[in-house]
Amino acid sequence: MISRRAVLAALAIVAGAGSCARPALGPAASRASAAPAGDVDWRVTGGAPGQTRFSPLAEIDRANVKSLQVAWTYHAGDASSADHTEIQASPIVVRGVLYATSPGLALFALRAATGEQLWRFDPFEGRTRERHVNRGVAYWEDGAERRLFYVVGRRLYAIDAATGRPAHGFGGEGWVDLAEGLDRDVSRTQLVATSPGVVYRDLLIQGTRVGEGAGSAPGNLRAFDVRTGRVRWIFHTIPRTGEPGAETWQPGAWRTAGGANSWPGMSLDTARGIVFVPTGSATPDFYGGERLGANLYANTLLALDAATGRRIWHFQTVHHDVWDRDLPAVPNLLRVTRDGKRIDAVAQITKSGFVFLFDRETGRPLFPVEERPVPTSDLAGEETWPTQPIPTKPAPFARQSMTEADVTDITPQAHDAALARFRTLRTGNLFTPPSEAGTIVLPGFDGGGEWGGAAVDERSGVIFVNGSDVPWIAALKESARVAAPNQTGEQIYAANCASCHHADFRGDGGRTPSLAGVTQRITVNQIREIIERGRNFMPAFPGLTEAQKNAVIAYLGGRTVTVSSAAPSASAPARSDDPSASGQATSRYQFSGYERWRDADGYPAIKPPWGTLSAIDLNTGEYRWRITLGEHAALTARGIPRTGTEQYGGPIVTAGGLVFIAATMDGKFRAFDEDTGALLWEYHLPVPGFATPSTYRVGGRQYVVIAAGGGKLGAGSGDSYVAFALPR
Repeated sequence: MISRRAVLAALAIVAGAGSCARPALGPAASRASAAPAGDVDWRVTGGAPGQTRFSPLAEIDRANVKSLQVAWTYHAGDASSADHTEIQASPIVVRGVLYATSPGLALFALRAATGEQLWRFDPFEGRTRERHVNRGVAYWEDGAERRLFYVVGRRLYAIDAATGRPAHGFGGEGWVDLAEGLDRDVSRTQLVATSPGVVYRDLLIQGTRVGEGAGSAPGNLRAFDVRTGRVRWIFHTIPRTGEPGAETWQPGAWRTAGGANSWPGMSLDTARGIVFVPTGSATPDFYGGERLGANLYANTLLALDAATGRRIWHFQTVHHDVWDRDLPAVPNLLRVTRDGKRIDAVAQITKSGFVFLFDRETGRPLFPVEERPVPTSDLAGEETWPTQPIPTKPAPFARQSMTEADVTDITPQAHDAALARFRTLRTGNLFTPPSEAGTIVLPGFDGGGEWGGAAVDERSGVIFVNGSDVPWIAALKESARVAAPNQTGEQIYAANCASCHHADFRGDGGRTPSLAGVTQRITVNQIREIIERGRNFMPAFPGLTEAQKNAVIAYLGGRTVTVSSAAPSASAPARSDDPSASGQATSRYQFSGYERWRDADGYPAIKPPWGTLSAIDLNTGEYRWRITLGEHAALTARGIPRTGTEQYGGPIVTAGGLVFIAATMDGKFRAFDEDTGALLWEYHLPVPGFATPSTYRVGGRQYVVIAAGGGKLGAGSGDSYVAFALPR
């Protein structure tokens, strides 16, 4: 049994500091000319290394924003509504050139003033095409040498920013294997990176996205040499024996445990040389009976020395997570005033709707955080943590509990059906654990806060954050322990796939795509690789035999194949100490699937608002305003006040006093007054802009650009980058 005293000691914040100077930026050879005076770049996806998403530009302001018009549109190509492709990328702009990615992961360079393509790099020339989202690229320069970095599948690419060709000397052919330095065979489980890394001096600090089930890859953080691709340092987010934090796990857990990865990106204090790293949950996400303990450094904001990977301080926001409460967004660096003194701070939003605020150097919470008792699990073998950290300020920006009074009343029929189900579910505290009956999770698995992140006004210390107020349901079922004598592909599908994709293959239109006609859209080998490695939120199932995988693939194609009794059952759990095991069945309990709780018409089963945008003064912890964000036109037409919608993507804020945000299901791109929340401008995009915008000035003109890729929440897929500017 793990010592409670030892765990609490490990959870304490370790103070310290580091200091490094910011490197000078040199000239660059490019197809674009040297940047004219007055141009303002957007060099990282969050605008600056501190991820403020703030721009000093004020050409577009409260008075003239209503005159914004489309300046140019670039069609990136390779979108597919059948495959639910998306564009989640925030473009970067350097020296008059815009860099971003297509739905199919091609990297391109455009003239930022016109949208004219300069070059395009297709990472799949001569090899099998893969699908996953990308949220942007990282940029490095030293004199005339300039490189872009992004991940495609397991390949971390370095691309020459001037030519669009793989960079000479980086790995073997311009890329390195993302598995480098993990010290474990991860060939049969998911390993990608959807968010760009952080560039510090000559290092690229890169996080990863791994599977959600048992047997997933570990989330080790690594710094790669920007020139050679060699791993320069590693931080073990699942501590090894003898490392601080190892006592918060069962002995030897680092050999087999997975997750605790940083998938949303990181922030950098260039003056101090500190990188701030948010991490996700340990795996499997929803049952922790095989990973007892608080599980450092999962669900943790880490402050590391960017040059060495040395831990400076940490704060764990959820102990022993069984709710999939990954830290979902990059931290925002800002300055706040407290007792007349200016303090360098770091703010971290959460899926739960909290905003944690810390002193940047020491990790001291700038608003009190209380460890409060929370409910215990009723699942056999599970030992949830008895307390969880709750910040006393600011108040949550999303609802965190649901009662009968909150059940939807959009129609009498929807209310009656939702109320009847509500009474069968486990409800109560924000940290009420998943159960076999089903537990309401609010905010849902996608927040609250999500990867779109928040923006902060560097001048005022006000943070702008959008949130979804949509309940989900977390249910688990005990894994079957007895092998079946014979199994059809349909039975194997029912045991392993139907809880998410449903018996009729329809999915949910969100995290879980439809499998109807999948064998006509992608090859058998591609389907087999997804089963073995996982993709997006789907865990990997490498424990299935070749015969079982073939039977499932045949069933998806409309044929029936029976696996003989000589093959192991798909439902028989693999050894929990087998590091190559990767399916949900390796755990005592299986997750029953990601379920957004909706009524028969597809609307959330809770009263509105379903989406909001808030402005919070982090000097005081008080709200300046909160508004409903987004609408369902069909409900508005019935006379129902605007409800807000579920959201993906985040805001930016400018010195012109504007907050720009798309993110909503209605497909509108909007600008709000940052002081009041008043709507000042909106534009209907071709498909929803589930991404975070960027803004820049080139040739003396300010532009705001947003990716309109759709692909989520039932929206069709698009391929547009749309840039707006004032009329000349």
